[in-house]
Amino acid sequence: MKKLIALFAVSAMASTAAVASIALSGTASVSYDDNGSSASATTYDADLSIVGTAGSTTLTYGIDLTTPSTSSTVMATTIGPITVSADMHDETSLSTASGGQTLESTDTGVTVSLDAPIGDATIGLDNSGNITVSGTWAGVTISHTIKDGSDTTTGSASIAGMDVSLTNAGGASTWSIATTVSGVDLTLASSKKITAAFGLAGNTMTVSHIPAVATAAALIGTAAGTGANGYGTNAVTSAAAYSTVAISRDLTSGASLSATYKTSDDSLTLKASVAF
Repeated sequence: MKKLIALFAVSAMASTAAVASIALSGTASVSYDDNGSSASATTYDADLSIVGTAGSTTLTYGIDLTTPSTSSTVMATTIGPITVSADMHDETSLSTASGGQTLESTDTGVTVSLDAPIGDATIGLDNSGNITVSGTWAGVTISHTIKDGSDTTTGSASIAGMDVSLTNAGGASTWSIATTVSGVDLTLASSKKITAAFGLAGNTMTVSHIPAVATAAALIGTAAGTGANGYGTNAVTSAAAYSTVAISRDLTSGASLSATYKTSDDSLTLKASVAF
């Protein structure tokens, strides 16, 4: 009997040791926008992330605390060279904004990835049949996704002090270049957006120029998203180019403050945020 009790005690200790560890993190912020000549507005945002880990399996659960509602639920596990990830929350991908998606897509699914011994490449397959091959060779990171009707290829590299990224989705290419000149961080994108950040970490000023947006007709999609127009998009409303100036400061209390001025409506937004 004593041996059985001792064996049970050892089993209980092993079970206790195997209980998943829990990690909590989150962000919270409040913003006040005077909206120029329009009525002012105050907005709030708070998010919480809960990560539970047991062995090589991790469950990540995200909560939007201002709703409150689930924002993400993902479980992932690793078995040797194979990683299995299950997205169990169907995020809302429908948008009524200018140019936004008009038909809903299903965002849940399972992805199986294999770290193949071919130049550090990773091969992934999801339940919709998409195949992704990614890896880094000679300092260049490349990812290619093969999917019905619209393959996607992305590449990034640091060349002579410049961070370059390229994306080709269904034949349409975009790019961005980031570099530092005399302590100023500069970014230029194919959309003609330009940003320049001055100062040291925790005390910065960022100046941005956002290009004009041309009017575009609506694109009719399908519920399955398999046609040339995918899930479809709303018509795009034209907008004039504008600039923003944002000043951000980290406080010893752990919070950060920022003030952003936008020329399009002569507005000033004040924001206080904290991460934990």
